[in-house]
Amino acid sequence: MNKLSFSQKQQRVMSWWCREESDYEGIICDGAVRSGKSFCMSFSFLLWAFSSFEGKNFGICGKTIRSVRRNLMLPLKQQAEKMGFLWKEHSGENAVEISYRNQKNRFYLFGGQHEGSAALIQGITLAGVLLDEVALMPRSFVEQAVARCSENGSKLWFNCNPEHPYHWFYRDWILKAREKKLLYLHFLMEDNPSLEEKVKKRYERLFSGAFYDRYVLGKWTATQGLVYPEFQEQRHVYREDGGRKYERYFVSCDYGTVNPTSMGLWGSFAGKWYRLREYYYDSKRDGGLKTDEEYYLALERLLGQIIPEAVILDPSAVSFMETIRRHGKYRVIPAQNNVAEGIQRVRELLKDEKLLFHESCTDTIREFYQYVWEENTSKDIPKKEHDHAMDEIRYFVNTVYTRLDGFFAISVAREG
Repeated sequence: MNKLSFSQKQQRVMSWWCREESDYEGIICDGAVRSGKSFCMSFSFLLWAFSSFEGKNFGICGKTIRSVRRNLMLPLKQQAEKMGFLWKEHSGENAVEISYRNQKNRFYLFGGQHEGSAALIQGITLAGVLLDEVALMPRSFVEQAVARCSENGSKLWFNCNPEHPYHWFYRDWILKAREKKLLYLHFLMEDNPSLEEKVKKRYERLFSGAFYDRYVLGKWTATQGLVYPEFQEQRHVYREDGGRKYERYFVSCDYGTVNPTSMGLWGSFAGKWYRLREYYYDSKRDGGLKTDEEYYLALERLLGQIIPEAVILDPSAVSFMETIRRHGKYRVIPAQNNVAEGIQRVRELLKDEKLLFHESCTDTIREFYQYVWEENTSKDIPKKEHDHAMDEIRYFVNTVYTRLDGFFAISVAREG
């Protein structure tokens, strides 16, 4: 049998569940590509399962079942069989029955490719789950997989390469690992003793900028090609209102049914516009479609006692515009929607720190890190992804501001 060689960090992954760290509910490993996370985690997962359970079900998840088989199960099978494990495929069930001496456990394979994947894992009871490349999976699938682990003594295993710093897994799991009683280990290429130095150098040559930070340094950082590289949290995000008495109020709204609906309440003070709070509803993420009347109630809750000068609405949202008008409480106007001009105006306002965002506007802040240009085109076109708060911010700027001799001036007059 070939002897495996593990780095100190990999050895910790291999043994955390049987030593002084066994009180943890699970483990998260993130970091650079080719840092040896996946194999040592899958191998450790197998050993833990057989040291703790007999006749139980386990889940092994990846972006697709095909990637699970290629990236995890094939190398795991090769090593496990050398150690005396017996491997029986049940391809019709996407399951593998693994035996060792007198023990037998069953491992089900799942692909977390899209929101509908959560339904595939419902109903099963698991003693543990391993989620490989968890940052590429929908939140609904991951949460459903976690909920399936109800056997006494079950544990959670996660690994991934980094994404942007407002990714839900980074915010809700990695930053809260201690709170959730999870062991968190960050991997670099140096933690993989089987990776030759010339291969490391090649990866360092291949990547630059944000991709170097992610894939070589293993950092959760924004990608290159951001539409709004001017946005910086330390400059544009505020916590307290400092007793400001806002002079004017507007609401901007990008309306969606299947796609998210985003609304922002804006207040002006001393030549700057503050996004005071937001409403953001994603039917895929949050569950279930909403009617125009439900969105109108959300608008009322967003505003409270404030009556804005206008609700600036996505011009294509005809039915919601009519709903607001029929209630007769708020003035509603269709937004000016010149994309290129609006983006340029937003960029200039960000540069001058004239657009500021309360820290509670988390979906807006997240989209700033995800809103990027289309690649391989001859025109500057933003991708139609993660753009709902971005669109309504552009609606607000395009409609409320008009370019006059190099300065921005209010173009929507007060009523009354």
